[in-house]
Amino acid sequence: MRGADSTWRAIQGAGALVAVAAIMPLSASQARPDSHVVGDVASAVQTAPGDSGATSSFSAQFEPYSGPPRPIEAAPGAVDLSAFDPPIEKPPEQQANFVRSLGSGVASYYGRRFHGRRTANGERFNMRAMTAAHRTLPFGTKVRVTNPRNGRSVIVRVNDRGPFIRGRSIDLSRAAAEKIGMISRGHARVKMEVVR
Repeated sequence: MRGADSTWRAIQGAGALVAVAAIMPLSASQARPDSHVVGDVASAVQTAPGDSGATSSFSAQFEPYSGPPRPIEAAPGAVDLSAFDPPIEKPPEQQANFVRSLGSGVASYYGRRFHGRRTANGERFNMRAMTAAHRTLPFGTKVRVTNPRNGRSVIVRVNDRGPFIRGRSIDLSRAAAEKIGMISRGHARVKMEVVR
């Protein structure tokens, strides 16, 4: 009977070793790659449960708490939305509906010498009004005149005929010429568009 008892104990011991050996590879294979546990699973299994060093070795496998997570930094080359300027509302003269382009040409202006004289449509010329003279456009046509040198533009109403100097496309009132910054030179190459 004694031999049978020792044989039975040997079988039980071997069974326990096989069970532990079967569990260890399974635990290691199931460990996730992003797990925070650093260390060997085998060393954790071999530590006796009653040992005081088991707790200290287990806690040593984790990083200490270092406060709240750091803010996410933008990747290099990412768009910073705070750098964009809000859209600027265009002045009323630039909001007019575009009809057609008249291309570019040379604009000149006329002022004090003609102030108060009759224009071709019968009005009195006012150098402070936003008006212009054109050879062919119907009276009352509104034209946006833009100075490409400074980007400034003005909308004028055709109420007179001219200019009659070769190479000139439109004659502006003095106020309109001041608005697009062409007083000092007396003339400027401009872009013209018919608007509503």
